[in-house]
Amino acid sequence: MKRLSLSPINPALALTLALALSLSILCVAEGAYQNDTHALTQFRLQTDTHGNLLPNWTTADACSAAWRGVECSPNGRVVGLSLPSLNLRGPIDSLSSLTYLRFLDLHENRLNGTVSPLLNCTSLELLYLAGNDFSGEIPPEISSLRLLLRLDISDNNIRGPIPDELAKLTHLLTLRLQNNALSGHVPDLSTSLHNLTELNVTNNELRGHVPDSMLTQFGNATFAGNHALCGSTPLPKCPTNETESPTPRVTVPSLPQTTGVSVTASDTPRKKGMSAGVIVAIVVAVCVAVLVAASFAVAHCCARGERSKLVFFDRRNQFELEDLLRASAEMLGKGSLGTVYRAVLDDGCTVAVKRLKDANPCERNEFEQYMDVVGKLKHPNIVRLRAYYYAKEEKLLVYDYLPNGSLHNLLHGNRGPGRIPLDWTTRISLVLGAAKGLARIHAEYNASKIPHGNVKASNVLLDKNGVACVSDFGLSLLLNPVHAIARLGGYRAPEQVEVKRLSQEADVYAFGVLVLEVVTGRAPSEQGGMDLPTWVRSVVKEELFDEELLRYKNIEEELVAMVQVGLACVVAQAKKRPTMLEVVKMIEDLRVGEDYDESRSRNSLSPSLATTDDGVA
Repeated sequence: MKRLSLSPINPALALTLALALSLSILCVAEGAYQNDTHALTQFRLQTDTHGNLLPNWTTADACSAAWRGVECSPNGRVVGLSLPSLNLRGPIDSLSSLTYLRFLDLHENRLNGTVSPLLNCTSLELLYLAGNDFSGEIPPEISSLRLLLRLDISDNNIRGPIPDELAKLTHLLTLRLQNNALSGHVPDLSTSLHNLTELNVTNNELRGHVPDSMLTQFGNATFAGNHALCGSTPLPKCPTNETESPTPRVTVPSLPQTTGVSVTASDTPRKKGMSAGVIVAIVVAVCVAVLVAASFAVAHCCARGERSKLVFFDRRNQFELEDLLRASAEMLGKGSLGTVYRAVLDDGCTVAVKRLKDANPCERNEFEQYMDVVGKLKHPNIVRLRAYYYAKEEKLLVYDYLPNGSLHNLLHGNRGPGRIPLDWTTRISLVLGAAKGLARIHAEYNASKIPHGNVKASNVLLDKNGVACVSDFGLSLLLNPVHAIARLGGYRAPEQVEVKRLSQEADVYAFGVLVLEVVTGRAPSEQGGMDLPTWVRSVVKEELFDEELLRYKNIEEELVAMVQVGLACVVAQAKKRPTMLEVVKMIEDLRVGEDYDESRSRNSLSPSLATTDDGVA
C-alpha cells in the first residue's frame, strides 16, 4: 500500500502565507470599523433630516472623532449608543449591522417602524426604546438577544401578543412593556426568569388568566389597566375554565364616567350556585350605570334647548357634542375644578375633556367672555383650548390631548430601582418651555394683569414631542377670587395668606418653587411642614441637589445657577421678583451641559439611567 507523504513547507512560502493572512484579517477588521461608521451615518441621514441634532456625525470615523452619544471598544467597534430625547424621527433599520452593540438608549424620540432590525445585535445587554412611535409586534425571535439585562419598549404603539419566547431571556432584570396595545395572554415568566425584578405590562389590552406566581412575585399594580385580565384577588375571578378570558365588560357609552362602574355581561346562562351577594352587586351596578347614563341623557336633552353644540376656536377638526358623548372615555384624574377624561372619537381623534364642577355660577355671556380670553391664546408652550360647551348644569372644556404625562410624574413617579431618571438637559428644556408659556400669558394680559393662578409641576404637561406645555390657564377666572386661593393647588406666595387674590407676581413665586423642585427632586409638600424655599436656604450645597443629577459631571455650576433663578423668584417681597420674561432670559443664559461622563463599564453602561443594587443600569 502506498503511503501519502507530506513534504516539509518551504519557510519562505510559510512567511508569505502568514503575511497574506494578517493583511486579510486587517482588511476585514478595517471593513468592520467602516461598516459601523457607515451604519451610524445612514441612521443620521434617516433620523436627523435637518442635520442639526447630530452635528459632529460627519467625520470619517465614528470612534476616533468621538461622535455624540457613541461609545467604542478599544478595538474600534461601536458598543454603546445613547441619544435620548433628541426628537430623532425615522426607522432604525441601519443599526442592524452594529453586531458589537451592548447598550442602546433611544428613549423619548419619535423613531418608528419595528424593533426587528435589532434582532441582529446579539450582544445587546441594555435596550431602552421607550416613548417613541414603534409599531408592529414583539418578534418571537427576540429570544436571540440572550444577553439582555434590561428591555424597555414602553410608551409605543406595539401590538400583538407577548411572546412566550421572552422566557428564554434568562438574564433579564427589567421588562417594561406598559402603555402599548399588546393583546392576548400573559405568559408565565416567573418560572424561567428567576432574575427578573421589575415587570410592567400596565395599560395594554391583555386578557385571560394571570398566573398566581406572577401576581405573587410582581403584585397587582403590574397588570393594571388591562380590564380583561383575571386571576386571584384583587383581580376579577376567572371563569371555571381558567383558560377562558374573564367575562367581557360593557362600559356605559357616555363620556362622564364619574362612578367608574363597569357592568359585566355574559352570553351564557348563569350557573347555579351564584351567591345572593354577587347577584345584588350586579343589579346595583347595572342600576347605577343606567342612572348615570340616564342623568347625562336628561342633562343633554335639557341642554339642547339652550345651545346644544360645542363652540370651537378653530374651523379645523370640528365635531358635534353627540360625537363627544359617544366617544370611549378614560378618566385621567380629578382636580380642584373637575374631572379630566381622555376621549377617543369615532374617527380616531383623541382629545382631553375637563368636566367642570362647582365653577362660579356665572351667566352664559360671562362664561363665554372668559373662554374667549383663554381660547384666543396660542403658543407652543401652552395647552390649547379647542372648544367649550355651556349649559346651566353642564360645562365642558375640550383641549388637545398631550400623551406624555406631567413634569410632576417625570420627577417623582416610580422613584427607586429600575427608574429612568430625568436627565439634566431635559429638565432645563422643560423648565424653559414652562417659563416661556407662562411669560406669554403674562405678556398677553399684562394690561389686565390676568394670572395663570395655578402654577405647579402637575400643570406642566408634555406633548408627543416632549415639549413642555402649561395647562389649566384661565380656570381661575371661573372661581370667586376669595375661594380661588383655597381651591387651587398651586404653590402659594407668602402674601396670599393675607391678600386673598391671585396675581402674576404670585405666579412668578410659584414658578420659582417649581424650579427648586426640578433641581432638588423634592416635592414641595415633603419637607415636614417647612416650605421648599425655606428648606433650600437651610441646607448645605452637598445636600441640595437631586441625587439623580449627581451622576453627571461638569454641571454643578449650572445647578447652582438654576437654584439662584428659583430663589430670585421666591423672594418675599412681590415687587422684587423678576418678571417671567426676565426669568426666561435667565434660564436661556444657562449653558446646557453636554460634557457628561459617558465612560461606561459593564456595571455602569448609562449615566442617564437609574442603577439598582445589582450594579447594572
